[in-house]
Amino acid sequence: MYTQIERTSTGLELTLSGAWLAANLPAIDAELSAIDWRGAGALGVSTSNAALLDLSGAWRLRKLLRQVQAAGRQVEWRTPEPELLHLVEKTLDQGGPPVPPQSSESEFQPISALGQQVMVRVENAKSGLDFIGRVAAMSTTVLTSFRRLRPISIARHVYDTGITAVPIVSLIAFLITIIIAYIAAEELRQFGAEIYVVDTVTIGVLRELGVLLTAIIVAGRSGSAFAAEIGAMKLNEEVDALRASGVNPIEVLVLPRVAGLVIALPLLTVIADAIGLTGGAVLCRLLLDMPLVQYLTEMKSAIGPTTFWVGIIKAPVFALLIALSASYRGL
Repeated sequence: MYTQIERTSTGLELTLSGAWLAANLPAIDAELSAIDWRGAGALGVSTSNAALLDLSGAWRLRKLLRQVQAAGRQVEWRTPEPELLHLVEKTLDQGGPPVPPQSSESEFQPISALGQQVMVRVENAKSGLDFIGRVAAMSTTVLTSFRRLRPISIARHVYDTGITAVPIVSLIAFLITIIIAYIAAEELRQFGAEIYVVDTVTIGVLRELGVLLTAIIVAGRSGSAFAAEIGAMKLNEEVDALRASGVNPIEVLVLPRVAGLVIALPLLTVIADAIGLTGGAVLCRLLLDMPLVQYLTEMKSAIGPTTFWVGIIKAPVFALLIALSASYRGL
C-alpha cells in the first residue's frame, strides 16, 4: 500500500508510504485513481512514512499536486525533509516519467566480459609480482644480517610442516607405490619381464612420484594452514598492528614459513622415496616371490648418477611455490 487518505474538516490528508519507485508506478497509479477527490478542500501531503522515493516517484507525486492545484485546491506540505520537497518541486512532468536504462544484450558483451577478466588477471599478476619482489627484497636484507633470522620460528614451522606430516606422507607413498608396482607387474608378467617392475618403481619414485606426492600433500595440508593462519591474523588486525609497531609482516610471517617449508619438503621427499621403495619391495616379494637381495640388486642397477637428484632438486622449488602462494593468499 502506497497511499493512505483521511478526510478532515479542512479537506484531505494524503500520507505516502512504501517505496515510490519506477517499478511501483502502476500500483501507485491504481491507488491514486481509486481515491474519491469530490468535495475535497485543501490537500495535506505527508511523506513521513515513505521509505524510498526516486525520480519517477517524484514525477508522479508532482503530477498529482499539479492536478490538485489546477482544480483550485490548496496543497500543504507536511514533510519534514526539505530535500524531498526540493526534489518534487524541481521535477517536471513534461514528456512523462524518466525511463530507467534498460539492460540489453549487446554483441560486444562477450568481448567486454573477456576484457574485464583480462584486467582482473593483470591486476592479480601485478599484485603477485609485487609480493614476490617484497619477499625477495626482505630475504636479501635478512640474509645480509643474520641477527634478523628467526631460528625458533623456522624450527617451529619445520616441525609443523615436516615432522608432523611424516605419517601421512609415508602412508600415501607406501600405498601409491604398491598400486603402481601391482599395475606394472600385471602388465610385464605377460612378457616375462617381471624384473623390470623394480626399474619402474625405482625410477618413478625417485625421479617424479616421491616429490610430487609429497608436494601435493604438503600443499593441501601446510599450504592451507599458512593461508588460514595469516588470513585470521589479518582479519583480527594483527598484521596492521605489526605494521604500526614498525615490524615488517613479510619478515615475521612469510619468511619463517618459506624457510621452514624449504627445509622440510626435501626431507619429506627423502622419506617418501624410502617408504615408496620399501612398498615396491613388499609387493615384489608377495606378488612376484622376488627375494629382497634380487630386488636391491636390480634397484641399484636402475639408479643412475642423477636419478635421485633429479627428483630431490624439485623439492625446494615446490616448497617455495607452496609457501609463497599460501602466504600471498593469506595476506
